[in-house]
Amino acid sequence: MKKIILSVCFALIFINSLLAQNSETFTNPLLPSGADPYSFYKDGFYYYTHTLQNKLVIWKTKNLANLKTAESKTIWIPPTGTMYSKELWAPEIHYIQGKWYMYFAGDDGDNNHHRMYVLENTSIDPMKGDWVFKGKIADESADKWAIDGDIFENRGQLYMIWSGWEGDKNGQQNIYIAKMKNPWTIMGGRIKISGSDFDWEKHGDLNDPNLPHVNVNEGPQILKHGKKIFIIYSASGCWTDFYALGMLTADLNADLMNPKSWKKSPEPLFKQSLENKVFAPGHNSFFKSPDGKEDWILYHANSEPNQGCGKFRSPRMQKFTWNADGTPNFGTPVKENEKLAVPSGK
Repeated sequence: MKKIILSVCFALIFINSLLAQNSETFTNPLLPSGADPYSFYKDGFYYYTHTLQNKLVIWKTKNLANLKTAESKTIWIPPTGTMYSKELWAPEIHYIQGKWYMYFAGDDGDNNHHRMYVLENTSIDPMKGDWVFKGKIADESADKWAIDGDIFENRGQLYMIWSGWEGDKNGQQNIYIAKMKNPWTIMGGRIKISGSDFDWEKHGDLNDPNLPHVNVNEGPQILKHGKKIFIIYSASGCWTDFYALGMLTADLNADLMNPKSWKKSPEPLFKQSLENKVFAPGHNSFFKSPDGKEDWILYHANSEPNQGCGKFRSPRMQKFTWNADGTPNFGTPVKENEKLAVPSGK
């Protein structure tokens, strides 16, 4: 009889444990502030970072829903008086060829001088060891304004995609791609694969007689599914409420350096929701749930209209699905404080 009672008790404990796991929820935003959120998953941990302007910081957590209580560490503060001392934007942490790399854009206080740079860490744990400045990453034939670098590998070749100017003056941000010789060196020239072609990409008026308008394509992020490779990018000015996500699509076996290989979707995939009070959602990244079964989008957004590109932007995340044709379906940005189930398999 005791064995039966113990068995029942253990069964109830197990069931309650499962129910507790299944009932775990979180709400957006993940942090009060934090633009350009990015995470990388390795060995059971997510390593998260976002724009902090004057330093590079990593958060380490088993669950991105717990960022508010996650361990964090400042890994690098730029030296003063350099071309990369100020306005550190859109950092990304990657593990490539057995080493950690942190990519970021920086300047000397003059936005016209923004370029991309990279740090390297040979430690197994990026929260430990030394982060060493490797230098600037640029196409030597066109060393132009550049931000928002993302690194990916396809068919054994390493690539970088980023947002840049065609010339030396602001007015149009395009998406460029280039092959990489190694994680810190671009090989060959850059190729433009996207500009602002549709009306929804062209919200960018400024109250500046010297720069009345800017068209924006920025924040490119790679997403692979099936036999397709997607570049999800942010379009229109972040200072507008019309900041939204667009998509380029190519075949995995295509020549990714050929602009004709990339097809642009005519409509945005993810945009503001007046009903849910989410404005200017964009500059996203992607991650899988710990068990690898769910796909999640990580992005920033504002809680009120006309809040622009400043400190009001906060990181948020939500699960997304796939359409029958293999393209991603991000749905609508969920409202703040709506309870969402945490990523599966924690």
